[in-house]
Amino acid sequence: MSGTPLRVIPLGGLGEIGRNMMLFEYGDDIIVVDVGLMFPEEEMLGVDLVIPDFTYLRANAHKLRAVFLTHGHEDHVGALPWFCREFSVPVHGTRLTLGLVRVKMKEHRLPVEPLREVKAGESVRAGAFEVEFFPVAHSIPDACGLIIRTPLGTVVHTGDFKLDHTPVMDQHTDLTRLGQVGGEGCLLLLADSTYAEVEGHTPSEQLVGDSLRTIMVNAGGRVIVATFASLIARVQQVVDAAVFTGRKVFVTGRSMIDNVAMARQLDYLRAPEGTFVGVEEMRRLPPSALAIVTTGSQGEPTSALTRMANGSHRHVDIMEGDTVVLSANAIPGNEQAVARNVDNLFRQGAHVLYNRAENVHVRGHASQDELKIIQSLLQPEYFVPVHGEYRHLVTHARLAERVGVPPGNAFVLTDGDVLEIDDDEARQAGRVDASYVYIDGLGVGDVDEYVLRDRAHLSTDGVLVVIVAVDARTGRLARPAEVLSRGFVDNEEHAALLDRAARVAENALQGREHAAPAGEVNSRLKDALGKFLYDETRRRPMVLPVTIEV
Repeated sequence: MSGTPLRVIPLGGLGEIGRNMMLFEYGDDIIVVDVGLMFPEEEMLGVDLVIPDFTYLRANAHKLRAVFLTHGHEDHVGALPWFCREFSVPVHGTRLTLGLVRVKMKEHRLPVEPLREVKAGESVRAGAFEVEFFPVAHSIPDACGLIIRTPLGTVVHTGDFKLDHTPVMDQHTDLTRLGQVGGEGCLLLLADSTYAEVEGHTPSEQLVGDSLRTIMVNAGGRVIVATFASLIARVQQVVDAAVFTGRKVFVTGRSMIDNVAMARQLDYLRAPEGTFVGVEEMRRLPPSALAIVTTGSQGEPTSALTRMANGSHRHVDIMEGDTVVLSANAIPGNEQAVARNVDNLFRQGAHVLYNRAENVHVRGHASQDELKIIQSLLQPEYFVPVHGEYRHLVTHARLAERVGVPPGNAFVLTDGDVLEIDDDEARQAGRVDASYVYIDGLGVGDVDEYVLRDRAHLSTDGVLVVIVAVDARTGRLARPAEVLSRGFVDNEEHAALLDRAARVAENALQGREHAAPAGEVNSRLKDALGKFLYDETRRRPMVLPVTIEV
């Protein structure tokens, strides 16, 4: 294999938040790090989720050896159900990570046999690669980074991490092990860039625990805490605060209920007997004796918190005296939905606390001083910033060069870029497919940018449908054209405009002596009506011709 390069190929997570997926390829072997999803941005109308593009893996499925998961958050494991429908390889992860994945696999009615549990400190051989898991502090237990041994040298992938000296569940980032790897020599470091713009250190998770305890001590009514269903450490903090203040805990939201049950079963979530209560006992408790943990921190339309805010939750009605805590930052694109929920909760009489007002959430990602420490310990020959929008990657690359990465050896990649490393140098070597794949209901990949463009068009200018019946032999109109409007103008109030539009459609088809192809008829109608409607209204509705041959 002399002269064979190591290829590093991101399929998601670089230049964006979420959808994290990284390939490492050497000769006839490929391993995958994380298979995450991204929540849709505001302009992705109707889209439920966004997952990575597996096109390159489909073409190289014979090389695929294994998947390695850094931790159990959706942006790192959420696309696994779609991946596992296509590829059958071992999926390695720590106990809680795989516990969260099992919940997802069962939701999708997929087998869990490919899942392989590993512990921090253990190594797994996969083709030309040997992958060692090392513990990192993050906002979820069992998070790990990866030390990847390759024929060309050692690669370190940090996953999501920070340096927390007082972590909630006693999991520290293993700086000692990283120092040992740095002493042996590190070929390439891939490090979390999400908060590379932020100076100093990221605050400890303990800060949130102290805030939750203070809130529950001072609240005279129920305390409702919304967070991500996979944020098990945050749920533990809510439970600890509830126990300290003598409150019982009620859990709502399907994914939250499933994940809490799994975490309790695996002993990652601990509480005295009787702390968790069901619906009937919850209803009998006085407000001052109850804490509720719920999904909906991102304003998801069907989430439990959104239903509470709208007054449509089956079991929980917001009342005067409730304190609602949003213990998560809004993902870009979700800000309006979150703000709408906050407004509706205030309208119903709740006191709402969110990160702008209180210390109810801290980041799970390293800031600049922590990134410098990792860089100094490993002293890699090459560096690739991962996990973040483009400005985060550029900022992190410049930071790495200031700390010691040789000039020109920090590579700012985006999804689909291929980095090749051989014995002599590293270089960008082409691209592979790494497009957004949209999940819309049961559809996977059947929505593309053209469909989204049409949806945006419909949402802003509406649609006008023109129905024409033509003689199949002569191509002449068999009866007057009909025009219908939806989202453009009111059919009754603007009947005169629509009647004129029908005459324009008829005139567009006059003067023909023979039948024309349907495509030509439709094109004439679109051009004529588009110009007429813009001249009359300065709007551009989508014109849909329907041609019927009689």
